[in-house]
Amino acid sequence: MVPLIAGLSYEAIRWSAKRRTGIAAALVRPGLWLQLLTTREPDDEQIAVAIRALSEALEMERRGGLPAVPA
Repeated sequence: MVPLIAGLSYEAIRWSAKRRTGIAAALVRPGLWLQLLTTREPDDEQIAVAIRALSEALEMERRGGLPAVPA
């Protein structure tokens, strides 16, 4: 069922991209609203956390990989 649903979804997205009025616009609008919520610019604190996480990951990589996790 996954390939069928994926194929139908793909075609629906292509169809809605060509028609931005009427029913197509109404069907696409909730997705665009959700996109506005999930694609905001990060604030300074979020950027600082991302920089710290990247620095730690690069340091672990430089040391030879992730530390062993006890089982």
